[in-house]
Amino acid sequence: MSILTSVLSDLLKSLPYLRPQLYFKASLTALSHAMEDQVLAATLDQPLLIASFQRERFYRQEAHRYQRLSQRSDQIYVLSAPETDFANSSEYYEKVAFEPEDGLSQEWHLVVIADNYATCLVCRESLGSIAKNQQLPEISPGLDMDTARRFEGIWTSERGVSLKAAQLLLDRIVVYRPDLAGKIQEARQRFGIGEPRSYSGIPALNEYACDIDTDPFVQRLVTYLQASQYKLHKAYRSITAQARKERLVNSISTAIRRSLDPHEVLQVAAQELGQHLGACRCLIYRAQATDAQAMIEHEFLNPGIVSVRGQTWELEGNPLFREIIQQGEGVCVADTLIDYRVTSSPALSLIAKKFAIRSWLMEPVFYQGRLLGIVELHYCRLPPHEWQVGELDLVEAIATQVGAALIQAEAFANLEELNKQLEALDRTRSNLIAITGHELRTPLSTIQVCLESLASEPDMPLELQQVMLSTALSDSERMRKLVQDFLTLSNLESGRVEWHPESLSLQECVDLALSRLRTRSATEDLPQIKAQIAENLPLVRADGDWLVEVLAKLIDNACKFTPPKGEITIKASRNLNQTVEVTVADTGRGIEPHRLEIVFDRFYQEEGALRRTTGGTGLGLAISRQIVNGWGGKIWADSTGKDQGSQFHFTIPIVQGSAGD
Repeated sequence: MSILTSVLSDLLKSLPYLRPQLYFKASLTALSHAMEDQVLAATLDQPLLIASFQRERFYRQEAHRYQRLSQRSDQIYVLSAPETDFANSSEYYEKVAFEPEDGLSQEWHLVVIADNYATCLVCRESLGSIAKNQQLPEISPGLDMDTARRFEGIWTSERGVSLKAAQLLLDRIVVYRPDLAGKIQEARQRFGIGEPRSYSGIPALNEYACDIDTDPFVQRLVTYLQASQYKLHKAYRSITAQARKERLVNSISTAIRRSLDPHEVLQVAAQELGQHLGACRCLIYRAQATDAQAMIEHEFLNPGIVSVRGQTWELEGNPLFREIIQQGEGVCVADTLIDYRVTSSPALSLIAKKFAIRSWLMEPVFYQGRLLGIVELHYCRLPPHEWQVGELDLVEAIATQVGAALIQAEAFANLEELNKQLEALDRTRSNLIAITGHELRTPLSTIQVCLESLASEPDMPLELQQVMLSTALSDSERMRKLVQDFLTLSNLESGRVEWHPESLSLQECVDLALSRLRTRSATEDLPQIKAQIAENLPLVRADGDWLVEVLAKLIDNACKFTPPKGEITIKASRNLNQTVEVTVADTGRGIEPHRLEIVFDRFYQEEGALRRTTGGTGLGLAISRQIVNGWGGKIWADSTGKDQGSQFHFTIPIVQGSAGD
């Protein structure tokens, strides 16, 4: 059976003149031990002692004391809620078990009554303390949990109050253990405790003073304990707050060490800071002193709070942001409804109203005097948030960590870019060595052999001499083209080329490029080439020689990778952005999707510099890109994969007012 009402409530109802006091848990422990020691000192003859523990684990800490107390009296009753092995028994003293939902599960009682002595301690744990402890683990309770427990109740040596407290507890014990009725009746008769009645009954009191006056000493002891406990509790709270701050800073520092991704680090910082300070919303975003706007990228939200992620925050007309820039420190708004900086700014007032911001903190993220970003905390509930010094220091510490993270990420990004450039230079060097070795050494060797043969064999047949001369001339032309490509690309990349733009007919430029190709490749079996240029296409504006060079190199590149039975198509169409788009498409080998960008790199060879079958330097597409970029156009490649053909596109600006415009 469970009794849900409180012993303390019943005692205060019976004795309205009593006024409960607040006690810390440590104070109650000291008082309980003092009351028990009075019994153990053997100055009391067969006293009645009733102790109530909220939980069995609290009782287990004191069980050895009650075995000693049982040697002084047979009228000892210990009550507790069972958890593991606590049950009704009469081995050393009377154990009385009550259900966990019983009112006693929230109370702590100790009553000692003797012929010439009486004292009682009747307390109930405060609701705030219970709520806080329910959020903490029950196993191995921490320091903060133990010192935070507070009780309200009565401690007194007034005999009448002690007898009444004993009656209320004995009435309950009879309900829990009816088998003890006879033994309890003996205690009632001996000490003059009221006759048993219904649980809600109120018996008359027998009030008289105790023969032993311990009040002066004990009152001073309690006062001292309470004052000391309060100071200790404040110290523990300060230590706990500092420990939480250190844990928060360490968690963000760990995130910075584990990741060089600034997005991940900033999201962790927003989440940890917002949760720790109980903010409704925590924002972290990048911003510089000269920025007019900022994009909100990282956000922590409490349930039910409107998100601002992805929105643009105005900075140029924001008086809070301006104040940060001028003063170089954070800005705190206790109440947006009355702060003049908010009320005088229509933009800030709108933001505060739209996103229900009642208290507002903006902390700058600086690194060596340079503004990198902003940390914002929003409190959206009533009443306005009261900022504590420790909170502001914590936000400043986190902002410092965030600044270090951003600089670290920026340095890593720069390092990655430098590594990519070094890798590209290394590939260029390797390709240059390979191509130079292959494209220069091979024709030089051939030329040398031909010339040595002509010089050392005067009787060589005329036909063979002609073959030797043709071979030497062909390879020398091959070397000339290689050197010319090197020089052309070098001039284009260094900006030493003079451009001479003019109005041109694209059809004429295509015809010139095809004529040049057929002249150089008269003996080769080329694939079929079709030109599909619209007659009403407007004139384009470019340097004619360089435009023909681009067309020739793209067509030549298509011929190298398209079999003789394949087909090459040259198309041109007008774009909406006042440009003409030229496409050179083939049905040849194609390009794998992941190589579409690198085909324009210098010395790139799809098959590798030393095992290619098509010849060439790998500079044609790189030169084409530099030329197209020179007149402000774009060039790119498309292909669905290997053996699926490829398309190379580039754009040329249109001459304004030309035919078809």
